[in-house]
Amino acid sequence: MAAPETSGAVRESYAIRTVDLVKRYRTTTALDGLTMTVGHGEVFGFLGPNGAGKTTAVKLLLGLTRPTAGEAWVLGRPMGDRIARRRVGYLPELFRYQDWLTARELLALHCDLAGVPRAEQPAQITDTLELVGLARRARDRIGTFSKGMQQRIGLAVSLVGRPDLVFLDEPTSALDPVGRHDVREIIRTLRTRGTTVFLNSHLLTEVEQVCDRVAIIDAGRVIAMGTMDELRGRRDVVRLRLGGVGPGALETLRRYGDLEIESGSYTVTGLMPARVPALVTELVGLGCEIFAVEPRSQTLEDRFLELLGGSNGAAENRPPHPA
Repeated sequence: MAAPETSGAVRESYAIRTVDLVKRYRTTTALDGLTMTVGHGEVFGFLGPNGAGKTTAVKLLLGLTRPTAGEAWVLGRPMGDRIARRRVGYLPELFRYQDWLTARELLALHCDLAGVPRAEQPAQITDTLELVGLARRARDRIGTFSKGMQQRIGLAVSLVGRPDLVFLDEPTSALDPVGRHDVREIIRTLRTRGTTVFLNSHLLTEVEQVCDRVAIIDAGRVIAMGTMDELRGRRDVVRLRLGGVGPGALETLRRYGDLEIESGSYTVTGLMPARVPALVTELVGLGCEIFAVEPRSQTLEDRFLELLGGSNGAAENRPPHPA
C-alpha cells in the first residue's frame, strides 16, 4: 500500500493512520491487527487495560521499535520517518531529566535537539514554561522539583519546537486534582492551536472530559472507536426511588426500558429524558410514591467495562507484560 501524498500542495488525510499493525515478541502477540485513524487537530484518547498493547502501539508510531507486520503513517509519512519525528512531541510515562539543570537550561537543551533556531528559543521557552505553570521556577534546578512539577517539566519538554502531534502517556499520573485540571486546560489550549494530541491514559474521567474521539483496545485490537456519544450509545439511564410499587407499576416501568430492581431503587435503561415526565405521571396514577428521580447518561467507564466484559476471550490471551 502506498503512503499518502505528502507534497506541500496536499495536506495529509490523517495525523495518524494504522492498517493491520502487528507486533509479536517471540510467543507473545502485543498488537494483533491494530487499525485506526486520528484526525488532524483532535484530542484522541487511547484506552485499554494493562497489557492491551497501548505502549507497544506508541513505540511503533514513534519508530522506537519495528512492527512484525502491517503499516502505519504519522503526519503522512511512514512511522519512524525522521522528517515526521521532528514534528512530534512525546511525554513518556516514565522519564528522568538531569537534576543539575534548571528548567530553562533543560528546555534550551531540547530546543537545540529539536532544531529550534537560537533566536527563537528564549521566547519559546518562556511561553512553554508559562503554559505548564512553571514560569516562576524557570531558574530552579530540576532536582528541587516535586513529583507533580517533574510531570509538568516533562510536559514542557514534549511541547518544545511546537510540534504538530503530541503523544502524552499518562500525563496526569503524578498530579493532584488541581494539577489534573491544569493539564486538561493545557490539552484544550493545544487543541485551539491545531495540535493533535494522542492521549494514552487509564483515567477514564480525564479522557471523557477532553477527548474528541476515543479508541478502546484489548488484546492488541481496537474493540470500539468513536466520539463519546457514539461509544456510550446515548443509552440514557434513570434511577427512581419509589414506594407502593405494585404489579401494574412494574409492568409500566418495563414498557419504558430495561428494568433493574435493587433495594427500593428502580433503574430504567434506554429511557429518553423527554419521556421521564410521562413515566412519572403514569406511576403517580398507579398509586406509587415518588421519592427521587435521577436521570443520567451511561458513562465512558460503564461502556468501557461493558466492552471488556464482552471480550473476555480476547482478554485471556492478553500479553503478560504491561504493553
